[in-house]
Amino acid sequence: MTEDATSETTRPRRRWWFLAIGAAAVAAIVIGILGATGSFNRADLPKDLRGNPVQYDPDATPNPKASAVASGHGRFVASSVNLNVPLGSLDAVDGVVTPPGFTSAYLIRNYGVTPDRAGSGAVYVVMHSLRDGAVGPGNALIDVQAKRAKISKGATITVDDVPYMVTGAESVSKSKLPTSSIWTAGRNELVVITCLQRPEGGPSVDNIVITAKRTT
Repeated sequence: MTEDATSETTRPRRRWWFLAIGAAAVAAIVIGILGATGSFNRADLPKDLRGNPVQYDPDATPNPKASAVASGHGRFVASSVNLNVPLGSLDAVDGVVTPPGFTSAYLIRNYGVTPDRAGSGAVYVVMHSLRDGAVGPGNALIDVQAKRAKISKGATITVDDVPYMVTGAESVSKSKLPTSSIWTAGRNELVVITCLQRPEGGPSVDNIVITAKRTT
């Protein structure tokens, strides 16, 4: 199942799929892959931030056409929550975003702008949060038990050396994200999206969307 937003001539279709790892893939919009660790020994499996392997579901395999890279745009830093990871990038392919790794944040190249062009548009960053003991970058940004963002309003996020101040955060259901106002963010704004995990476990049904404004 997919969710399609109204297409615009100047923007790609906002048909973001949510893909699950460690469980059957769930259809719903947006970014961030659920994951789980297990007793995997294959050296070729991707690792989480603790170095533990994470196994893809068959239909959560990243699309090579996304030309994803795990680094190359400096760092994504949110010091207040002890997050400092490489900043990579990828393309949405046919409206689908599937970051391949669990230790980086990713710019969406064909939606929004890169940080060095922040004055001309919004910067969109996506990252995975994981469940069942696995840890991705997005886990630092969410308070699972409280069902909200962990990073506070006024905190600083630095994206490729460009500083932003957090202006807000909200939980957005996956079904509503395609038509959310976050896609109309303007210049010098930052939008960070990750999955909000559930205290009881199981597939995520909501996303945390963090917004920030450039400070210099």
